[in-house]
Amino acid sequence: MKHAIPDWVTRGKTIKQLIEELKSFEDQDMEVRLSLDDGDTHACISLVTNDDKSFCILKNSEAYHQNEWQDFMDDDEKR
Repeated sequence: MKHAIPDWVTRGKTIKQLIEELKSFEDQDMEVRLSLDDGDTHACISLVTNDDKSFCILKNSEAYHQNEWQDFMDDDEKR
């Protein structure tokens, strides 16, 4: 790369740092959304988990409920 990626882009935040940053928003009832493409697309945060206990994961579960959940529910109805 011609220009190095700044450390703040890749180092991430701790839960404590994220909470402090979120506290700075005047409207504390504002929805939090997640984007992986600089905001061009975004999704709601459905779940917050710590699957492997080393980091917190923000998840969106819409695709699961549009696909696997529907199949699971259909299979359950057949039983």
